[in-house]
Amino acid sequence: MKPLKDILYRTLLEQVVGSTGVSIKRIAFDSREVEDGTAFVAIRGTHGDGHGFIEGAIDRGAVAIICEELPKRLRDGVTYVRVADSRHALAIMAGNFHDHPDRKLKLIGVTGTNGKTSVATLLYKLLGALGHPCGLISTVEVRVGDAVVPATHTTPDPLRLNGLLAEMVKAGITHCCMEVSSHAVVQERIAGLHFAMGVFTNITHDHLDYHKTFEAYIQAKKGFFDQLPAGAVALVNADDVHGAVMVQNTKAAKATYALRNVADHRARIIENQISGLHLNIDGHDLFTRLIGEFNASNILAVYAAAVLLGGPPTEVLTVLSGLEPPPGRFQVVRGLGGVIGIVDYAHTPDALKNVLGTIIAVCGDREQVITVVGCGGDRDRAKRPVMAAIAASMSRSVVLTSDNPRGEDPMAIIDEMWKGVLPADQARVLINADRRQAIRQAVALAAPGDVVLVAGKGHEQYQEVAGVRHHFDDVEELKATLELLRK
Repeated sequence: MKPLKDILYRTLLEQVVGSTGVSIKRIAFDSREVEDGTAFVAIRGTHGDGHGFIEGAIDRGAVAIICEELPKRLRDGVTYVRVADSRHALAIMAGNFHDHPDRKLKLIGVTGTNGKTSVATLLYKLLGALGHPCGLISTVEVRVGDAVVPATHTTPDPLRLNGLLAEMVKAGITHCCMEVSSHAVVQERIAGLHFAMGVFTNITHDHLDYHKTFEAYIQAKKGFFDQLPAGAVALVNADDVHGAVMVQNTKAAKATYALRNVADHRARIIENQISGLHLNIDGHDLFTRLIGEFNASNILAVYAAAVLLGGPPTEVLTVLSGLEPPPGRFQVVRGLGGVIGIVDYAHTPDALKNVLGTIIAVCGDREQVITVVGCGGDRDRAKRPVMAAIAASMSRSVVLTSDNPRGEDPMAIIDEMWKGVLPADQARVLINADRRQAIRQAVALAAPGDVVLVAGKGHEQYQEVAGVRHHFDDVEELKATLELLRK
């Protein structure tokens, strides 16, 4: 329990009605989670307004209400606090409530359109191998000590995030690698957190259903670096034209990495094969089982981050050479029939182009590539025809299918994708809204030496249809289908 006045420290207070000395047992922004002694924060969201649940929260035991607009009826025994921004206040309150765990460990945030999960996960494994107890908060999973917790969001809400960091501190963890999404920046989920380092991978068109414009998306990513303190390091990809924009207004020390441009840390690809990469990083050779130019960039980012955090370059390279990619990130599944399957989370045009480009580079011929791809429902519709066009132009055959249609008709999504396929490519594009059957259809089209890419879902183990999540795992399905080639 903490006094409300301590929890409110450094929030932007505009009006207080009642006592701030009241004791608070917990904070909640969902009225269903309110119990006796709760401070309820009313947040205006995309699909609802928490101000409409204030009365219900009080009925459940809330003793303090933090809101942007005071209700017309003020009840006795309840403290009302009006703030300028409820989302910002929630983040600051969460940090105060948990005694600022972010300041008791080195927090490394990774942001960008593509590569966040790979960089965060590889850096987590690397730091752990170097002897630093490390936590992970990623799209795939959350790791607190030895405990693995399934992830629900790329970046959790402030209450869960600060709670996880507090658990890490209690477990003796000294470093934490976490993904920082553009949504998290705009929605103030990371407000008040003290980061030791921020890493920028790249930025391409994505999440425009939320941000509306590409410029707004860029500014959201940039907002993370604007928040970095003077003692932090901002590490950015100099191969991305927006890298310099990210650090225009940061207080942090600046560092760069690149494959093609002048940078503080540079790498050169010597060999890129299906068995892995041979790189030269800052003058040192490195062999890794990860594949492709995009992974070369990810590995370089991890190397640069580790060295900037004090890791000896030789030890860093030794550990890097033995690391495996995160689940669903260019995950290779081999069949006895000579067909190679690859599962990748590529769900943006740029990510799909990178993955297909990598496959073509190591195979030497696009005629060996068969792609299964879909687009998510209730998300950025503008990328649907672009994704289909890229798949069709870079593959021998394509099967357009479902990928978490959510509340939309799967065939309506596929129809929008189809509009991007050029007439010259249409004969090579098949449609099958059943993702399981689409994978089987793609494998049936493959000959020995061909590569079947199943793109879009990666690590996910569900298919969301009409608001219901059904178990579905691309890796499982691909393995089972390739197994049939034995028979």
